[in-house]
Amino acid sequence: MDKKISFEDAMTRLDECIRRLESGALSLDESITVFEEAVGLISVCNERIKNAEGRVRILTEGPDGSLTDAPFDALKDEN
Repeated sequence: MDKKISFEDAMTRLDECIRRLESGALSLDESITVFEEAVGLISVCNERIKNAEGRVRILTEGPDGSLTDAPFDALKDEN
């Protein structure tokens, strides 16, 4: 799997894999190959999302009305 593929390209390719698998037109061996590609693409997408979450920061208002920024994960801790 090309780890340098963009998130958008990986999602497009994943959609194509799903359509091919759902068509029922593939042989068993072809289905397994396409399924393995799809699993790799899912891994790439999850990695991209995880990296993006780490980069996103959320502005929050403090008790005194001042604005501060917090890591994206801080919002998860509040819920």
